Amino acid sequence: MVGPSDDQVLADLLDRIDSTYFRPHPMTPDEAHRIATRDGRDLYLLGYADEEAVAYGMLRGWDEGYPTPSLGVAVRTDRTRLGYGRAMMLALHAAARSNGSDRVRLRVNPANVAALSLYRSLGYRPAAFERGELVMYFDL
Repeated sequence: MVGPSDDQVLADLLDRIDSTYFRPHPMTPDEAHRIATRDGRDLYLLGYADEEAVAYGMLRGWDEGYPTPSLGVAVRTDRTRLGYGRAMMLALHAAARSNGSDRVRLRVNPANVAALSLYRSLGYRPAAFERGELVMYFDL
């Protein structure tokens, strides 16, 4: 889980993530610091390979009272298609389950073919369109 000592690691990782489709919040050092020092039920995770942060994941919405958290995941641009996104998704599923959720949701741009392929391979089901993006659910 991202904590106060992770703010610089998170800032560096956010700077290395392609924000073409992944824009859940500002990808700035100030936002990394806010995330690292925040309190609440929402979860933010870092995934490491060889002691280097390569993946970022989040479960948000609990702090606003939603029973089903929204999931987000991103991998460093230079480390994509190596299984880190899938590993982060599985870690987020486990974290959601351990925090009492029985499902998660996400939104994905229909043009993000790689992400859609990953989500479908994990068993996510399309449910609706919201703000021009496909909403998908996964039962834990």
